[in-house]
Amino acid sequence: MKIAFIGLGNMGSPLAAHLIAAGHELNVWNRSLEKAERHKSAGATVAKTPGDAVKNVEIAITMLADDHAVESLVLPSGGVIDSMAKGATHISMSTISVDLSRRLADEHTKHGQRYIAAPVFGRPDAAAAGKLFIAAAGEKDVVEHCRPVLESLGQKVFVLGDKPEMANVVKLSGNFLIASVIESLGEAIALARKYDIDPHAYVDFLTNSLFSAPVYKTYGGIIADQKYTPAGFKLRLGLKDVRLALQAGEGVDTPLPIASLIRDHMLTAVSHGMEDMDWSSTAKLAAKNAGLE
Repeated sequence: MKIAFIGLGNMGSPLAAHLIAAGHELNVWNRSLEKAERHKSAGATVAKTPGDAVKNVEIAITMLADDHAVESLVLPSGGVIDSMAKGATHISMSTISVDLSRRLADEHTKHGQRYIAAPVFGRPDAAAAGKLFIAAAGEKDVVEHCRPVLESLGQKVFVLGDKPEMANVVKLSGNFLIASVIESLGEAIALARKYDIDPHAYVDFLTNSLFSAPVYKTYGGIIADQKYTPAGFKLRLGLKDVRLALQAGEGVDTPLPIASLIRDHMLTAVSHGMEDMDWSSTAKLAAKNAGLE
């Protein structure tokens, strides 16, 4: 299948590599050219613009940082929508707002194209290992057409509805839950440290008893190690996602008071210069508030 992949950051680059390994003919584009050039030796074609990348492809995949990045590359004249062929499909794997996902669906329909949302759960190491979980939504026949491609990128694809924005709601609410776990772990580990309990022993106990889920193991380990750089997922992006979750809640009159609290804690961390650290670095605030180094 001929595919375009736009956005080769920490998540996008390993996904593009999986598509090449699966035998797809791949066009790639990235704002930083050197990240695109890395895939050239594996057989990818490096496009000069996003519009060039998506011409004559069956599927175009975007994995971009935020609404602004998606809007600036997908919607303008000469961008993705303007350059895709009729009948082609755009898979948005970015974590974006519900409103933008709806707008993309409308614009693709106007251009005779198809669109699904398929954001992912997992950090860059999971992306490299093909272990992502993918939340997909859109018209059933379009999702099924794209399923083989999605299955080559992760360990399981969950189909969550016939409207693309449903997948975005799942992604935003899921990231809100992860942020809640990070906040709780940061506070709990700070309490344990105040009683001279070894944080690694504490996390080992938690994750091998009642809290054995991967999210506790991953972030418990990071917080116990106090290893917040390099970031697997930057705090500024986590703050963006919590804000989008609050926006989604407001759009349907659903209050999210814990999300509001976490947003404020993230803002405090950003004000302390932590925006490019891993988003689990909010645990540093819990430690600092407890008087710990």
